[in-house]
Amino acid sequence: MSTQQSIKNLLSTRFHTAMQAAGIPADCQPHIAPSKKAGFGDYQANGAMGAAKAIGKIPREVAQAIINNLELDDIAEKTEIAGPGFINIYLSQKWLAQQISNLRTKPDNAIKTETPQTIVIDYSAPNLAKEMHVGHLRSTIIGDALARILEYQGHTVIRQNHVGDWGTQFGMLLVELEKHLTDGEPADLALKDLEGFYQQSKKHFDESEDFANQARDYVVKLQSGDANMLKLWEAFKNISLRHSQEIYDKLNVTLTPDDVRGESAYNDDLSVLVEELKQQKLAVEDQGATVVFLEELADKDGNPSPVIIQKQGGGFLYATSDLAALRYRANTLKADRLMYFIDARQSLHMQQVYAIARKAQFVNNDISLEHHAFGTMMGSDGKPFKTRTGGTVKLADLLDEAIERAEKIVTEKNPNLDIIERNSISRKIGIGAVKYADLSKTRTNDYIFNWDTMLSFEGNTAPYLQYAYTRIQSIFRKAKLLPKELEGEIIIQHDDEKTLAIKLLQSSEVIEQVSKDAYPHLLCTYLYDLASLYMRFYESCPILKGDVSKVEKNSRLQLSDATATVMKMGLELLGIEVMERM
Repeated sequence: MSTQQSIKNLLSTRFHTAMQAAGIPADCQPHIAPSKKAGFGDYQANGAMGAAKAIGKIPREVAQAIINNLELDDIAEKTEIAGPGFINIYLSQKWLAQQISNLRTKPDNAIKTETPQTIVIDYSAPNLAKEMHVGHLRSTIIGDALARILEYQGHTVIRQNHVGDWGTQFGMLLVELEKHLTDGEPADLALKDLEGFYQQSKKHFDESEDFANQARDYVVKLQSGDANMLKLWEAFKNISLRHSQEIYDKLNVTLTPDDVRGESAYNDDLSVLVEELKQQKLAVEDQGATVVFLEELADKDGNPSPVIIQKQGGGFLYATSDLAALRYRANTLKADRLMYFIDARQSLHMQQVYAIARKAQFVNNDISLEHHAFGTMMGSDGKPFKTRTGGTVKLADLLDEAIERAEKIVTEKNPNLDIIERNSISRKIGIGAVKYADLSKTRTNDYIFNWDTMLSFEGNTAPYLQYAYTRIQSIFRKAKLLPKELEGEIIIQHDDEKTLAIKLLQSSEVIEQVSKDAYPHLLCTYLYDLASLYMRFYESCPILKGDVSKVEKNSRLQLSDATATVMKMGLELLGIEVMERM
């Protein structure tokens, strides 16, 4: 198998060549897929029926013509025609063994892309006026998983954390901060509880007309570039970003301060952008505001979709800064693909922004504009996840509770761990459980948050997969061997050995699919299936028992190591850490 091709792609290439040699039009596809039933090969090619229809021949005859021109001797033991024209492919055990050997030494070889792109990913994007809450979790961890996966494939990934660091609320916050600083309180201390600080400033804004007037004045000064306002704003922004970075570090998310490019970064381009839209006659004055009317997004009555890009008083909106960000990413960052991880409630907004950007030619038609929407995290009552008092759950508090709950379980299961190792394991299990519970659900669906389910060591959970990995490591400890010391041939004889080997080699197919469709749950399902197949293999194919030959033991240990390698790779691509013992 070449460094770029999965089993599916390799078979597709060979079949496509055979189909053309058989006189089948090039646009007919072989439709390669893993076989779903035992006894029907390992893979199937289902393209003969479609090709037969296209050329007016009998499907089984077309299937035979394909086989007559097929060169698979190095990959498959045999091929056979089944039913109306399916072609069953039985992979060679020798070839599988060689691929597993390659996988052990270079697990990422089959995953590297032949066509690397520059991909800009917009994710997380907290509002710096408030602490991160559970509503930021999905964007942050789904976006980060895709950033890791695409980077691993060899793409150039540019992370963009489009934080809310501009707008009218900052006038209120800057007045509050200035009051604290005047009273001699350091900025760090004043903003220690960001949520409390915001609520206090909002209370003063609502109750004091002088405070409110001063806040409005400060907004104007800030947006006009007043040096003192900018200094206060920078102090507020830096401390707020530090709060966010602490969360990212705890979550094992790859965002850094260098990835932050907030709304303020586009401030100078907003009036320019509005003027360009006016000149192109895409934006018009309407009731004092500047609006783009989109006929292509008209409602059922035929009314065009209105997008306000400048308010009556001259203020700009999210659509304006999102358009400015989009054209910066397309033209300055030179993106081939733009991926936005923003919740489903913003779907219309994103459609509007993309439509305007295309019409105004801020981006060319070769750039892929993608909004990967996601559902909501729900509480046990089926409503958006809240505290018992109905308040917003701080993300920092949720993660701390996850680690505390994990520590209780770890201590019960292994009370002899020293405190440093126990803390490390508890953090990996707790954080991994929260992330995996989310990532394992279909992105577009809502899901119920449940502590007991996500921290369970049974079922499709992070603790189960982390434990499966550590069990393989324990086998090597019992064998008193290091994986790198293993040599010799891998022998695939037992059905469960072959099933496991094929599943291991499908990792590249799964990762390719996730990178294309941005559904991380496909990788989660794959890893769970892999762990389950390994357990079946472990039970039916003894490794360390006395009656197992040295050759079999060596071969099965190599299969075990390949499984651990793929599981570790897969979990790390999801941003979930593994450990050598639990």
